Amino acid sequence: MAALRRRQHVPWNVAGDASRRLDDSDDVVRDTGWVFNNEVGGHLTLADFVRSGEQEVGAYLHYFGVDTDAARRSSFVEIGSGIGRMTAEFTKRFDHVTACDLDASFLRQCQRTVAEFGEPERLSTSHVSDGRSLNLPDASADVVFSYITLQHCNREDALALTREALRVVRPGGLIMLNYRTWIPLDSVLFPAGVVVRALWRVPILGPTLARRRWSTRLGWQANRLAPSVVLQDLRTHHERLVDASLWFRTPRSRATEPDVAVRSFHGIDRSHWWLIARRAD
Repeated sequence: MAALRRRQHVPWNVAGDASRRLDDSDDVVRDTGWVFNNEVGGHLTLADFVRSGEQEVGAYLHYFGVDTDAARRSSFVEIGSGIGRMTAEFTKRFDHVTACDLDASFLRQCQRTVAEFGEPERLSTSHVSDGRSLNLPDASADVVFSYITLQHCNREDALALTREALRVVRPGGLIMLNYRTWIPLDSVLFPAGVVVRALWRVPILGPTLARRRWSTRLGWQANRLAPSVVLQDLRTHHERLVDASLWFRTPRSRATEPDVAVRSFHGIDRSHWWLIARRAD
């Protein structure tokens, strides 16, 4: 099934259409903020949007132990760049950055964002046209990163993109992948999301509804993946990890796998977790 026909992609498609029509980058953020950063209003600017990304990039790279000097000599792939909130900062820290996204309009705006706030000569883009595979060579990147993206894919696409991250990273290279898992409130949120995503497919009503902040917050999180599910899928496809760790907001007593460490960082959302690992040689 084509990516554009998947229900959970409707808000991104609507935001992409808005981005395509607008010439001013601040207007893009103001008109698409409901999907990128959960904010709306005329006060939003691209500079503020990028600044929030800079802060998160610095925090996550620090806590996940990315060596600054090595990063400057590294190639970096970002799965789900959007319009470049974090991408601009990545281009300042890595020698070459490939921004990947489902929507070609976002990638064009990402180029504009990096031109204004980053190092555009270090950037290339790649369209994830099918929503599940990267048009990149095997073993071609030192680092593969994804944040608040895999939760918006359906389950099988998220697992496929996880395997793609392992395919494109070099042996010994690092993956940093963010997922959403189950929380108690999901007993209400998950079925509500199913209903909202169904409504998004209704002509006229769907695109209008998809522009509402409350609607996107209910419907755009299309899967919940526990660490055991992701790790089992990688084992099934014979993907081998080393130095693997699972990161959560609060400390946990033990890992779901004997060879996987468990760590915590308060800056992680309580419904999120990260897989940090290196591809085995």
